[in-house]
Amino acid sequence: MIKPIVKDILFLGEKSQIATKDDIEVVNDLIDTLRANLNGCVGMAANMIGIKKRIIVFAMGDMIVPMINPIITKKENSYMTEESCLSLEGFRETKRYQTIEVEYLDRNFKKQKNTFNGFVAQIIQHEVDHCNGIII
Repeated sequence: MIKPIVKDILFLGEKSQIATKDDIEVVNDLIDTLRANLNGCVGMAANMIGIKKRIIVFAMGDMIVPMINPIITKKENSYMTEESCLSLEGFRETKRYQTIEVEYLDRNFKKQKNTFNGFVAQIIQHEVDHCNGIII
């Protein structure tokens, strides 16, 4: 189901809780909501649709990838960039890393560990920040 985008800074600034198998519908709602907003968005975290759970989704080409309880375990090659967000107005400067390693659960709750580079790595970092209550 397509959900409205939360713009409440106080809500977005709170840390999200660990997701469980009971939260699988949140994954589906996030995917639907991202699909509906692909013209201006490449990733979303569950708190952006009002759910304080550690779930993110992001576009990788034509595919939308969900990550449940993502943890960035390695970061390499920092750089400064500007980002925008559906939940916030304008652009903000932030530090990101060119290469990251992420441990997470897939939509079947199977453990995964992958390395991501470039723009996809940047999207994941932005969405994990959302899970941690970090507003750029």
